[in-house]
Amino acid sequence: MTTQTPTEKMTLPIKGMYCAACIIHVSHALEDVEGVETANVNLATEKATVTLEHAVDLGDLTHALEDAGYGITTQAVTLGLGGVASAESAKQIETAIHSFEGVTSIEVDLSNEQATIEYIPGITGISDFRHAIQDAGFSVLAVISDDDEASTPKDVKVLRNKFIFGLVIASAIMTFMAAPRLMNWVPFDMNYLLLALALPVQVWAGKQFYTSAWGAAKHYTSNMNTLIAVGTSVAFLYSVVVTLIGDASFFDGRATDTYFDTSTAIIGLVLLGKFLEARAKSRASNAIKALMGLQPKTARVVRDGEHVDISIDDLTVGEMILVRPGERIPVDGVLAEGVSSVDESMLTGESAPVDKEPGGEVYGATINGNGGFTFRATKVGRDTMLSNIIRLVEEAQGSKAPIQRMADLISAYFVPAVIGTATLVFLGWLIFGPEPSYVTAILTAVAVLIIACPCAMGLATPTAIMVGTGKGAEFGILIRSAEALERAHKVEVVVLDKTGTLTRGTPTVTDIIAPDFGDDELLRLAASAEQGSEHSLASAIVSAAQERNLNLEPVTEFTALPGAGIKAQVNGSSLTLGNLALMTQENFHLNGMEVRASELSAQGKTPMFIAIDGEVQGIIAVADTIKPEAVDAVLGLRSQGTEVVMLTGDNRRTAEAIAKEIGIDRVVAEVMPADKADQVIMIQNEGKTVAMVGDGI
Repeated sequence: MTTQTPTEKMTLPIKGMYCAACIIHVSHALEDVEGVETANVNLATEKATVTLEHAVDLGDLTHALEDAGYGITTQAVTLGLGGVASAESAKQIETAIHSFEGVTSIEVDLSNEQATIEYIPGITGISDFRHAIQDAGFSVLAVISDDDEASTPKDVKVLRNKFIFGLVIASAIMTFMAAPRLMNWVPFDMNYLLLALALPVQVWAGKQFYTSAWGAAKHYTSNMNTLIAVGTSVAFLYSVVVTLIGDASFFDGRATDTYFDTSTAIIGLVLLGKFLEARAKSRASNAIKALMGLQPKTARVVRDGEHVDISIDDLTVGEMILVRPGERIPVDGVLAEGVSSVDESMLTGESAPVDKEPGGEVYGATINGNGGFTFRATKVGRDTMLSNIIRLVEEAQGSKAPIQRMADLISAYFVPAVIGTATLVFLGWLIFGPEPSYVTAILTAVAVLIIACPCAMGLATPTAIMVGTGKGAEFGILIRSAEALERAHKVEVVVLDKTGTLTRGTPTVTDIIAPDFGDDELLRLAASAEQGSEHSLASAIVSAAQERNLNLEPVTEFTALPGAGIKAQVNGSSLTLGNLALMTQENFHLNGMEVRASELSAQGKTPMFIAIDGEVQGIIAVADTIKPEAVDAVLGLRSQGTEVVMLTGDNRRTAEAIAKEIGIDRVVAEVMPADKADQVIMIQNEGKTVAMVGDGI
């Protein structure tokens, strides 16, 4: 394996972790490797984030984990290849793939023209393999299988089947033991039937506990599974001895009850907890998958003067990419040809589309408006803005709250303490307990081992963080870290951005100015012209006309003017809708409307002029309106003693009017986006804990 570069962070998927004790073991194992500065291990995500001081061989990290009884989770992918016709070709591909760190094996099947690659996810991936194979002179035709797609649902299903099986068997055993008359039809000792029922639970359903406990024992350590394995084994093996010997005289006439119900019930209930935990993890990971789903799968690139659709994994920096109206932009880049408006609300929270001209930056997963353009890719793969957002969510899910660090530390030393306590309890009851003392001693020791198992200490906090940050991402809330989540309850001041947070985030018609037309008639004509446009301001006008049940006229000609407005032929008239710059460019007479437009702009509204046959006849203003739930949200914050501040770039008069309507007393207005952080710091300097709320990224 190749060597990691200095001052790098790497994330390793760890297998074999079951409890908080494992966190300490894995951390120590990794930090003992020369060159590792810190290792932050998260039990819920089953990942370790390793910070390196200098170059470290990945193989050294793997060996350190294996020596500690753990391992690195690998993933396999099968790629369909093109152009592979000889053993020499296969050798070239193998050499190219093996050059990547994190690749554990590769097998090229010449007969089927396929390559199966086993690798460590997070270190390398399919995109790297595609480029390496293409650079070697071959092609990747398809991703035939990727075992990451169904691995999590499969794991959840296996745990579900195991816990159901365990609890059903436990219930049956309890029923038979509680009502022995039900067993009168059995021609042999009932205990043999109970043994037959309990054995598969012990061997199959509970296998993971014994495997983990044995792995820890081989390295002179223990974990939560050690408690489960020892406790259930003692109860099960004692019951087996009683069943096989079955002679009271052997036990000096003492009681010879079996406890198969105890071992099976414990395994079933613990597996139920494991199932619920795995399901929570699976659902939390859906937030990441949803973010990944925002990115298009293909891109239309310009190669040799032709437009070719290729996989987004095959894109390289510098390629020219064509984007049509209404499409999602595949990667980050700089616009080269054409003009358009782009919906960047997923990044900024602003509902109004952003006009783009040559030289302007565009971002992957944002939505193009009604203009087509070509742009040059500047960031692809893991470097795009969307990838950084995904990485932020993953880091938040894997981060630790201060209280979790304390729980991990306590849990790590708790297991040996519990085993020691159980041993003392066993000896105490064996020596001083009532007859049959050994039975009481065994059952009491088992109870201590099982009940004291502090799984919740190790799992509750990280699982809650994982689910919380994942659920937040689903609703557009990015939680940066577990510490931020824990500190949230200490917030004294909530600073609210206006646009998209307190307001709807979608424009609506607020004013119609039509001196020589009726309001409805001007709106009807404007909506008729705009009904073919996909622009959000056009949608606001059309929606307003529909709310008034106005009949729209058919459009015979339509021309979109990106960043300016539209032109259309409606019922024999030439209509032009757009901003002041468009009206000036067309040399239309404004009839004094520019003064009213200026007033509307000062109120934070967007005025659109409507010219009919070369004469400006009116203005329709569009603005973002207050969310209906904003008033209740602010009232709720204030009722619990939290101060609320509105922060906006709008002029003070408009900002204070909106704040008064919502119920906010303190307003910070006319603040440029780049200065908003400084305003938050100023409030923090007052000695208050501040939360800033916005819907952008």
